[in-house]
Amino acid sequence: MGGGRFSIALLAAAILAALTSLGDAVYAQELTPRAYWPAPVGTRVAVFGYAYTSGDSLLDPSIPLYGVDSKLHHGVLGYLQTFDLAGRTANIVLELPYSWAETSGAVVTTPVSRSYSGFSDASATLSFNLIGAPAMDREAFQALRAKPRAMLGASVKVVAPTGSYDKDRLLNPGSNRWAIKPEIGGMIPLTPKLHLEAELGVWLFEDNDDFLTGKREQDPIVGIELHLIRRFRPGFWASLDANYFTGGRQTIGGNRLRDVQRNSRLGFTAVVPVAAGHAIKFGFATGVLTEYGTDFDQYLLAYQVLF
Repeated sequence: MGGGRFSIALLAAAILAALTSLGDAVYAQELTPRAYWPAPVGTRVAVFGYAYTSGDSLLDPSIPLYGVDSKLHHGVLGYLQTFDLAGRTANIVLELPYSWAETSGAVVTTPVSRSYSGFSDASATLSFNLIGAPAMDREAFQALRAKPRAMLGASVKVVAPTGSYDKDRLLNPGSNRWAIKPEIGGMIPLTPKLHLEAELGVWLFEDNDDFLTGKREQDPIVGIELHLIRRFRPGFWASLDANYFTGGRQTIGGNRLRDVQRNSRLGFTAVVPVAAGHAIKFGFATGVLTEYGTDFDQYLLAYQVLF
């Protein structure tokens, strides 16, 4: 592979949110820089990722469990394909996560402790450019990278209830419900190597009729992300990430809970090339505002490759 193809691979790989898209564990909590940065038509990227989370966190953060202490491990396989959609750049991303965890806490005053593992919910994301990035070949992409312009894109993510789920257990790797997230996002170049990104999305949830303590319903969660991204050289970039999300009040077994989330997280992401067509992605995120829900530190590591 040549150097041009190498840099294209790394830029395209940044679109994958594989490390922060692990089923119910990520609803509204994503910190995903360069989600709408384009790549040449025909680009294909594979990602093998791992995330470790410790603290007050659950695979499903909306479960009404209190005093939580968890050690959560997430592995994920991801695949991205770039294609031409009505003359615009578009991507399809497929993700299959596997999780294993140790969690302790309490439901009201009853202690709960469990070790569990299994496949989490699989997801598919379709994203497409609206303004600024028509479908392009390698030469057009290189010109865009040298002289970036403002872009606007949109996406739809669907999470399917494919994960392991036991209706007689409170804690499970899967969520046993469908979820969908429409989103719009854009990028403004401040300089050729410094970009500002913003994304606004909303999670919508299907009911879980088999939840342990009765039918589970959840209001939408609205989230916004901001990213300040610095490119150092082809394939090597880093970003400062922040988000804020609110909503998600639940009704379980007919009882309306007082669990509206108004939370915020800060993070850091970097992608470093290691060989032709290969790169390693690092990330860290922590809670800075937690009115209800999870408050934890998360460490991310991924290997991504063009093929």
